[in-house]
This record gives sequence, structure tokens and C-alpha cells, in this order.
Amino acid sequence: MSTIIGTIFNIQRYSLDDGPGIRTTVFLKGCPLECLWCSNPESQNPWPEVTHRDASCIKCGRCVEVCPVQAISINENAFIINREKCTRCAKCTEVCSAEALKIIGKEMSVEEVFIEVMRDIEYYQNSGGGITVSGGEVLTQPEFAANLLKKCRDAGMHTCLDTSGYGDTGALKKILPYTSLVLFDLKHMDPTAHHKLTGQSNELILRNLQVIVESGVPVMIRVPIIPGLNDSEENIKAIARTVSGMTTAPRIDLLPYHRYGMGKYKMLDLEYQLADIARPSDEQLDRAKEIVESYGLGCEIVV
Repeated sequence: MSTIIGTIFNIQRYSLDDGPGIRTTVFLKGCPLECLWCSNPESQNPWPEVTHRDASCIKCGRCVEVCPVQAISINENAFIINREKCTRCAKCTEVCSAEALKIIGKEMSVEEVFIEVMRDIEYYQNSGGGITVSGGEVLTQPEFAANLLKKCRDAGMHTCLDTSGYGDTGALKKILPYTSLVLFDLKHMDPTAHHKLTGQSNELILRNLQVIVESGVPVMIRVPIIPGLNDSEENIKAIARTVSGMTTAPRIDLLPYHRYGMGKYKMLDLEYQLADIARPSDEQLDRAKEIVESYGLGCEIVV
């Protein structure tokens, strides 16, 4: 049988926010959405990428010398990567003694990731935790995700899928049989507004949510609260209405917007578009929670 390979950009041990108990979260690279508030821009492209941390760079020039396509230049004021020329060969990262240059994204087999996850099996057993496969968007790598979750479930672990729901329904159905819990993001209920905020309509997302509900796999809804973009009472009510109408109404977690990932955009030469937006106030979050609970739903503010 051929080895199944996935592209991973992070494996986070001792995670407490991605499902019950102590977990290891495996982040897959690649996402078809372009959410304006994305805190992991390195997750969006499906291929490995070179990042540059200017604060660590000593401008020694060794990376310039080894780059086979002359994609790197340094002058008095700036370090520049021509990302159109860059072939992501990673030779620059190998000679960077200051570790200012790094490659984000690594191909790993299901077995390699499984071995990493198994390192903390005692923590999972003692806390009711397990593995969470997240992204990026997991549905872009369904064969890898399904096989990894199956292997972990066969080993007695609680398994969790963290998804935006934007992906092929067949891919979702391939993963669900090996999933103990789904964490499902809902960002905006209006298709036009959703497209403006993420680059895609929400129609496929809502269809896939219904598929999950009908499968009987427990689901938890997570809603990022972005001031001025999706925090209107109208949108919160629309989300709560939709969720309350499900066969088994799940809990809704509210995730306050933050700018923790802003520095990553600079490292990838990307523009962060929401720098002027502040975290929602406690009053705004409490009001959103109040609206959700008025529909008879459980609700938590996750900070």
C-alpha cells in the first residue's frame, strides 16, 4: 500500500482550546477561504513557504549567495524576497545562522504524524483529550485526514475535526466516520457578506453543516466575533436561529477577534487588512452571548 502524505504546518502539543481535554492539534496546510481576520496566513497556501523575521536578520548576505534563482536581495533599508521567482528550495533557510529565514510547511506521512501524536497518549487518557485535525482547511486533504483520524481512533483516542465546512461534501463524508466531534466555524449567514469577508459564499458551508448534523456526529459551532464585520445583532440572531433549528442543537462558542497573527503577515510579505479593528468589548461579547442564549442554546465566550 502506498504511503499517504500530507502537508503540515504545525503540530501543537498540549492544546486546551481545540476540543475536550488535553489534545495534540495537527494543522494541515491549504485553505480555499481568505478570511480577512485569519490569524494563520501561513495556512492558506497548500505548499511550503519561506518566512523572514526581520528582527532576527543580521543581513549577512549568505542567503543571497546560495539562492539559485536570485530571488533574495538586501539593501541598506530592506530585505526582499521576490516571491514570484522563489522556488521554495529552502537553501536560504539552511545557511541562515540567525534563524531569520524558515520554511513553513512539511510533508509528513500518516505514520510519522501518528508517532508524534502518540507521545502524549497518557495525557489524553487522563484528561479525556485526544487529537484534533485542523487547518488551513482539513477538507483539502481528505485522504490524509481520514487515514490519520482512523489510525488514532483505532488506538483508542478521541478524534476531532476542526473545519470551516468549505470543501467537497464527498471529502467530508470520507472523514466523518472516524470523527468523535466536529468543531464547525460559522462566520456570516448572509451569502453576499460571507463572500466579501472570506472570498467564498456560505452556501456549501451550510449544506455541509447539515450533512454533519444528519450523520449523528456531535458538532460544536464556533463563531469568530469581528467588530463591524459580523457582530451585528441581525447576524448573531441568524446564526442562533439556524443552530437552534438543528435536530440536536449544539453549543455555540464565541471567539473574540484578536491581532495575534498580524506579525506573520509581514513575515510572508502580505498586507494585514484589519489592523485598525480592536478586540470586541466585554459588553459586545456579553450581548452576543445573551442573544444566543435567548434561543435556548448553550453559549461560551472563549478567550
